[in-house]
Amino acid sequence: MLALSTCWNQSRHDDGEAIIDEILELGVRNVELSHGLSVAKLPGFIKAYREEKFNCVGVHNFFPSPVEIFIDSPDAYEFSDRDKKKRDRAIRLTLESLEKAAKFGAKYIVLHLGSVSSMNAKKGSSLLESLIVEEGEFSLPYVKAKSRFVKERYDKGSRFVERSVEALKQFIEPAKKHGIQLAVESRSHYEQVPSEDEMVALMEAFKDEPTVGYWHDFGHVHRKHNLGLLDHERWLSRMSEFLIGGHFHDVVWPHKDHQVPFTGSMNFEPLLEYFTPEMPMVWEINLRKKKEDLAIALEKWHELPYTSRLT
Repeated sequence: MLALSTCWNQSRHDDGEAIIDEILELGVRNVELSHGLSVAKLPGFIKAYREEKFNCVGVHNFFPSPVEIFIDSPDAYEFSDRDKKKRDRAIRLTLESLEKAAKFGAKYIVLHLGSVSSMNAKKGSSLLESLIVEEGEFSLPYVKAKSRFVKERYDKGSRFVERSVEALKQFIEPAKKHGIQLAVESRSHYEQVPSEDEMVALMEAFKDEPTVGYWHDFGHVHRKHNLGLLDHERWLSRMSEFLIGGHFHDVVWPHKDHQVPFTGSMNFEPLLEYFTPEMPMVWEINLRKKKEDLAIALEKWHELPYTSRLT
């Protein structure tokens, strides 16, 4: 199911209906309401929804954005945080997001579970992304930094994951009530939660709970693929039994994600074999990308046999 996230154009409009209208001009009616949306834009979305202008396939936590946060920051509060007040705030905001999602008939909510906050990103994924460009993936500086980083992440991660899982459990009954799936998203940085091993364990733990599933972010996973932390296709194959849908975007090697599809370095064809037409395939595109480039990519999507079947 082809859909488009409002993250692409929501910052250019003051009114929710105008955001929807611009997406409709691209010939897309299925929409994911993204994080970073201010409360002030909700009336326009409500009006457009009541007039049946669009189909809300899902929302991305937090929806709408916390009133005290003035930038688009889906990780402003994390379930993994060591500060209980911040964890509780993240939980309350998510419960409110579920209520809002239900009013739009959303079928899922995309969740970020958190991060290992005791790790410094500049010495982790960001460092590896710099080193692989400057030194190469087989260079001694890169190999040593990667080894240190992976070990540190493995040693420190468990408590942060435990907090995230405890929060996730609190959303199951409210999600069931509204008929909404909890879509746990793959992340772009290895210091974020969950890692791949943790994601497998999480999905196995909730395998008898259909409310919980896996959300595949193509660009996030491919950034890790480019760092040699995983193999993209093998990972997707492993997670296919838990798959709900995905955020679809391209990557300019090694880490510039949220690019217009078919303009970066990714080979989508083998990856899309794991998706069925019923699964939401949500284009999550950088706000700086032009409508004209998006229109060209959408036309290509409809022409290619391995993508058109998913429309």
